[in-house]
Amino acid sequence: MSSIAKILKLSRPLHGWIFVAIVLIVAQSVLQLATPVILKNVVDQLSVQISRGTGDYPSLFSQFVLILIINLAILVFSSLGQRLGDFIASRLGRYLTEVYYRKIFTLPQPYFDSEISGKMVNQLSRGINSIREFMGMTTNFIGPSLLQATFGIILLSYYNLTIGFLAFLVFPVYIAISSFSTYRWGLLQKEKNIHEDSVRGRIAEVISNIKLVKTYNTQSREWQYASDQYQTINNIYDRQSTQYHVYNFARGFVLELAFVSILFLIFKNTFIGVLTLGEMVLIIQVLNMLRWPLYAMSMILERIRQAEADSKAFFEVLDLKGTEVFHSKAVSKLVKNPGLTFDHVNFSYDTSNPVLSDINLKLDRKETVAIVGHSGAGKSTLINLILKLYEPTSGHITLSGKSYRRYSHTWIREHMALVFQDNELFSSTIRENVAYGLPSATDSEIIKALKQANALEFVDKLKDGLYAKIGERGVKLSGGQKQRIQIARAILHNKPILILDEATSSLDSKSERLVQDALEKLYKNHLVIIIAHRFSTIQSVDRIVVLDKGTIIDSGKPQDLALRPGLYSELLKYQIEGNKKLLSKYELY
Repeated sequence: MSSIAKILKLSRPLHGWIFVAIVLIVAQSVLQLATPVILKNVVDQLSVQISRGTGDYPSLFSQFVLILIINLAILVFSSLGQRLGDFIASRLGRYLTEVYYRKIFTLPQPYFDSEISGKMVNQLSRGINSIREFMGMTTNFIGPSLLQATFGIILLSYYNLTIGFLAFLVFPVYIAISSFSTYRWGLLQKEKNIHEDSVRGRIAEVISNIKLVKTYNTQSREWQYASDQYQTINNIYDRQSTQYHVYNFARGFVLELAFVSILFLIFKNTFIGVLTLGEMVLIIQVLNMLRWPLYAMSMILERIRQAEADSKAFFEVLDLKGTEVFHSKAVSKLVKNPGLTFDHVNFSYDTSNPVLSDINLKLDRKETVAIVGHSGAGKSTLINLILKLYEPTSGHITLSGKSYRRYSHTWIREHMALVFQDNELFSSTIRENVAYGLPSATDSEIIKALKQANALEFVDKLKDGLYAKIGERGVKLSGGQKQRIQIARAILHNKPILILDEATSSLDSKSERLVQDALEKLYKNHLVIIIAHRFSTIQSVDRIVVLDKGTIIDSGKPQDLALRPGLYSELLKYQIEGNKKLLSKYELY
């Protein structure tokens, strides 16, 4: 029941409304038992009239008027309670989404590196839906049924203690069977959820990589995987259903046996004069009213188990330790011309495999530095550390003497603009993508940035210009166009530190030259850090840092490194030889 306690704790902002709902539920439950009591008086009046002829007709009429008023009041309270229950459930859904989404923003980057986005979204959706349905059931169904059962047993005990006690005994037996049934059901539900997360995560990946899937003709294989997973899910559901109906039959058998025995006792006591006809009618009505809470008990326990199982992953995410502040409204004053220093920095995802080892590096303000090396040398990891997406395993990073550990992620990143190697774009308009993170930007500022990034020419040709929607991850644009949108975004932000992760890799030679010219103008007043594999783009940088197997093995000006034996001159030679072969093939060299 730990998840249920967490649900109630999380719903604290709605506790006031929940209290009002409880009041309505209590009022409704009390009034529902008032009608049988009044009908008892009506039957007793009829008995007096039949046996003695001295019944009070005006009193009889007033009793039915009172029944009408009570039933109308029950209808009003029921409608208000159900509407309030829906109100609470919907508001709770929004609140839980906000809590989960806020938590996601505080989690460290390694969490996202190891999770599938489709799986995360499915866990969010399933968890929130189950919690919202549970709260709706609590206010609209669970609460009324439990209170009705409690008040009903109290009323039965008032008129006949033996009958009340026997009716009470039915509940623990019925609940015990239901509890075991729902426990077994919950185990299977957790197993089913694992398969659902897997298949829905895979479907989301397939959709996002649909070109890859179609190109390699793996549609049938992907379809078969999803079909097999859902077959497994159906098999688990069949087991759930079989178990449920077997235990439901056992519950029903116990209930019918107990109720028929109690009915016999009621009629026997009425026959020997222990109970009046009115009391007999009252007890039979109350006993029949107890059927609904008992029938509901299996559903109640099932919903509790479902909420427990379906919200498990949701609460596991909420229990994760956040490493970032969600939002800082007031950011400390930024450093005007920042520099970066790495002091004996080490990083590894686990203790056995170091990714970066003893990095000592100083990046001066207004300096252009290129980071080069083989794939897997640690270049992207170094950038992730600069962006404070990862935390060093040991060592220190400082920004103009200010320790990374003492300042928030928000403050660090306010100094930086980044152009990704992958096209990090949203499905919204070109304007929104260029101005992302800078909503106050004007159209003229955005157009100027697009022009500098050599992107305005193709944007002007689009039907809606700045307001053209580009599709998921910019699917409606070419690779070079998407990259230039990212570059325009970085130019618009004009942060003191500019990070380029293979920023021109998707451009044709002409566009690359034009964008390179624009970027070089931007370099003059910024600390620029470039990850590059094409060395033709970094010949004008101030310094090149060479990484190999997570260690800095060389550093210097491009011309010095080109002449000095080492990894850089080796890689440069391979690129030059490749170009020579291409030119020679066409007799241009």
